[in-house]
Amino acid sequence: MGGIIEKITEFIKDMLKGWILSNLDSMFTDVNDKVGTIAGEVGMTPSAWNAGIFGMVRTLSENVVIPIAGMVISFVLIYELISMVIDKNNMHDFDTGLFFRFLGKACIAVMLVSKTFDIVMAVFDVGSYVVAQAAGSISGSTSIDVEAALVSMLNSQIDTMEIGELIRLGLETMIISLCMKIMSVLITVVLYGRMIEIYLYVSVAPIPAATATNREWGSIGTNYLKGLIALAFQGFFIMVCVAIYAVLVSGITVAADLHSALWSVGAYTVILCFSLFKTGSVSKSIFNAH
Repeated sequence: MGGIIEKITEFIKDMLKGWILSNLDSMFTDVNDKVGTIAGEVGMTPSAWNAGIFGMVRTLSENVVIPIAGMVISFVLIYELISMVIDKNNMHDFDTGLFFRFLGKACIAVMLVSKTFDIVMAVFDVGSYVVAQAAGSISGSTSIDVEAALVSMLNSQIDTMEIGELIRLGLETMIISLCMKIMSVLITVVLYGRMIEIYLYVSVAPIPAATATNREWGSIGTNYLKGLIALAFQGFFIMVCVAIYAVLVSGITVAADLHSALWSVGAYTVILCFSLFKTGSVSKSIFNAH
């Protein structure tokens, strides 16, 4: 009778072990795949990330936004001329240089609008270069193979576990595996959300560029440029977050407690997602973009 109970117990243990190992096999696949591709994702310029979307945005900008920017330039230049006249005591203090300054500002404004896309692409080319340099400087792989370490820890401890502890461990791995899949989706949301925000910025670029030469209205163009730089450098901050995650997760190999190691990896992944969501506001805060 005791032998039958032993065999049933061993059978249940084997089932639970297979369940736990199955959970571990799929636990880190999505997050590892997504984290491993972050450097490539954030290092792309808008034109390289999706040429179709970029072409559509550029077409909308040239056909819809640039005519509006032309009207904005007209308004800004008229406002600028009126301000110059008033500043010179209604032309009583006549200065021929006034018209040359006005003409120079008009030429600069038109040139900025006509070259807006080149300027925008230059900003993101710099951002892409910074991300590429950061990826090269980060030691180790951003795709962390924690599964092998956890399976090794499991194999060294699983034979001493009773059914109750195996059930507990199976539930833990199942919950953490589900959380990991959710984290992978959230990472995708951050990366795609950033690119959509970039395309929105790019689509209206000529309008803020049209205000850049005016003293009163120039703050629109200045703040737009700050926001553009913040978006470009957000990719760098994302790479820093990934590098920190890589260092933290690699530390789980020295953990003695399997339960603690599992929850630590889950916590580090949650921290990574939270940090990625914060990179946008941190970047805008540093570059004083509103």
